[in-house]
Amino acid sequence: MQTTKKLIFSALAVATLLPLAAMAQSYPNQGYWVDGSGKIITSSTSGLCWRTSEWTPALAVAPCDPVIQRVATVVPAVEMAPATVTPLAAPLPMVVPVAQKMSFSADALFAFDKSVLKPEGKTMLDGLAQQLKGVQYDTVAVTGYADRIGSAAYNQKLSERRANEVKSYLVTQNVPAGNISASGMGESQPVTQSGDCVGPKSAKLIACLQPDRRVDVEMKGTKSAAAQ
Repeated sequence: MQTTKKLIFSALAVATLLPLAAMAQSYPNQGYWVDGSGKIITSSTSGLCWRTSEWTPALAVAPCDPVIQRVATVVPAVEMAPATVTPLAAPLPMVVPVAQKMSFSADALFAFDKSVLKPEGKTMLDGLAQQLKGVQYDTVAVTGYADRIGSAAYNQKLSERRANEVKSYLVTQNVPAGNISASGMGESQPVTQSGDCVGPKSAKLIACLQPDRRVDVEMKGTKSAAAQ
């Protein structure tokens, strides 16, 4: 009778703790951009959540994406005879190399033909700065790109100004200035193909060339395996 009571008590304890463990694993979530307060960032126009490059279906959270339902299996506890265990020295944390590249639409960060960050752009960079915390990055390279509207010289300067604006803002969010570089590539590396967007300058052409207007942030460094 005493053994039966112990089994029932252990099963109830496991069933009670499982939901709490599931809740604890829901956040923080590396699958979405978050602002400085940890809130998931959504588009001001579509209301959709901004995913990171690390997003997988396993990281989905509602209402951003459908959530995979997991069914917990309760295994009855088995009373085991105590065993003598020799304490082992705690293993040293494993450090692994990290390389990550994130591409931001320039239209999300800046107004067309401008190099001053929009409020929504600052919110996105707040999320990036939050992800950089706890990771030892040796280099953070910010590269700006422009579309082909206007002269090549003008677009080169515009891409440089935008890259420097992103760098300066990340520094205000406590990212070490000595680890960040900023450069511009102008219109030299478009995403669109020749012939994709034709015609004189117009709203249609500007929209078609949107993928060419971007800012890439590439990070290289190390972090502990436990932090992955």
